[in-house]
Amino acid sequence: MSNASEAPTPDDGLNLTDNENTGPVLAADGTPLKRSLGRALRRQKLRALMLIAPLLIFVLLTFIAPIADMLFRSVENQIVSETLPRTVVALDDWDSTTGELPSEAVYEAAYYDIFIAAERKLHTRLGSRLNYELTGASSLFRKSGRGLDDLGEVYQDQFEDLNEAWEDGETWALLMGSGDWQDKAYAWEKSSGDLAPKLELREGIEELLPKTAAAYSSFANFVRVDDGDNPATEDPWSLVYTAFWQDLTGGANVASYSGPEAELLMEAANAAGGFESTTFSEGFADIDKDWASTPIWQTIKTYSPKYTSGYFLNSVDMQKTPDGPELRDANERIYGILFKRTMFMSMVITISCIMLGYPVAWILANLPARTANLLMILVLLPFWTSLLVRTSAWKVMLQQQGVINDVLVWLGLVGDGDRLVMINNQFGTIVAMTHILLPFMILPLYSVMQTIPPTYLRAAKSLGATNWTAFWRVYFPQSVPGIGAGSILVFILSIGYYITPEIVGGTTGTFISNRIAYHISSSLNWGLAAALGTILLAVVMILYWAYDKIVGIDNVKLG
Repeated sequence: MSNASEAPTPDDGLNLTDNENTGPVLAADGTPLKRSLGRALRRQKLRALMLIAPLLIFVLLTFIAPIADMLFRSVENQIVSETLPRTVVALDDWDSTTGELPSEAVYEAAYYDIFIAAERKLHTRLGSRLNYELTGASSLFRKSGRGLDDLGEVYQDQFEDLNEAWEDGETWALLMGSGDWQDKAYAWEKSSGDLAPKLELREGIEELLPKTAAAYSSFANFVRVDDGDNPATEDPWSLVYTAFWQDLTGGANVASYSGPEAELLMEAANAAGGFESTTFSEGFADIDKDWASTPIWQTIKTYSPKYTSGYFLNSVDMQKTPDGPELRDANERIYGILFKRTMFMSMVITISCIMLGYPVAWILANLPARTANLLMILVLLPFWTSLLVRTSAWKVMLQQQGVINDVLVWLGLVGDGDRLVMINNQFGTIVAMTHILLPFMILPLYSVMQTIPPTYLRAAKSLGATNWTAFWRVYFPQSVPGIGAGSILVFILSIGYYITPEIVGGTTGTFISNRIAYHISSSLNWGLAAALGTILLAVVMILYWAYDKIVGIDNVKLG
């Protein structure tokens, strides 16, 4: 009798080949199922990405990019090195801690840099940047832009008195430019809409007259790009004459020159040694005595790197000096006070919103839905009114001749001569901002409280708990997520507010955000504004991290 449990033999027809046992599972189209499934998942993810792509692009352009730009501006300092490139290099060898003035080479480099910057209208911008660090730098650069032109005209007048040919721009074009460039330049027409041909220096002229060639190249490039004119026909800057005099008196071997205007060049070389001259340091001192002192040079050297920590140091009431970072004088420390005030008032506003918003949210959550919806309109009503109107209304109500003081006087609680000062101070800012931000506390609280079953309280009371015990031990812990959500909303909004404090805060009720707005719109110190904004962002992120560690961000709910 056969055993039914015996394994089938090969003759039973149930044996499978190796390929059938180990081969991949195939899809209907014959491709491996794993590969087909992966392709389908990639297509699904791509479709999902296409759906959210507009939102991602919007967030990138309106949120991520501005923050990145702010972070860059807080350390960017290229204006000094780009405007005064020669001066920055020359100052590398100067020890700013010795109290001695820079060498003549530094003054010479500054002459060329500031002259060209003045022609390009960049010297005032540089002066404004350095004025943030050294008061008076702005007027100094503005004054120097005019004075250095007069310094160069001393040499220009003497060359032109020597020979009238030096007054003609074509003389300089023949001397400095190559033949091909001259042909192109004289054939160029301004009406063509194209820029004039770019200067090509005559072969060997750069070795013979290096400073003149560099100065004339700067002049020619400015004329063709900035002015849109033909440098071959324009009279050169007085800077070119100064460089020309330096080359001729510096040992230029003009006898080896055999190009156009060779006789004119030799005549100038023989006469240049007898010209009236002055040193660059004396010329700067004649323009303004501040150039003959070290602070301006120390400031230029300190802020010559392309990236600086100076803005962040200023944000914490410190400054860069030749000896390293130092605290500012006590009467100049304002940002630390503003940061502390901002944090303190934001906390007070948040606590005020919790104290006022919690009872309102509890009432709304425990009223019948029809009544609660009607009362909710009153909570949302402020959103239908302009922020400026609401803030201005508080200014009218809180002032000494305002509604609140009038009522207190009428009730006899305050004398007419002792009216309360409730505006242009911290009190006015706290009151106005609490009113403005209160809905942001009520809405999260209300949405969380709606989810708390009222039977919990009845069960607690049936077990012998008093009303207070039932509320504190049962109801309140379940509403904490709403308090957390509302607190984060109110605190982050309040820490960055600046319109309301600006209107009702006066001098003691303003936030750090008001100072940021001032530097962006008035002083135009965008670097300092970016540094202050970066610090404020870092503070918010640290507080958010601390809140997550203490309370747990997972416990924050909006309903």
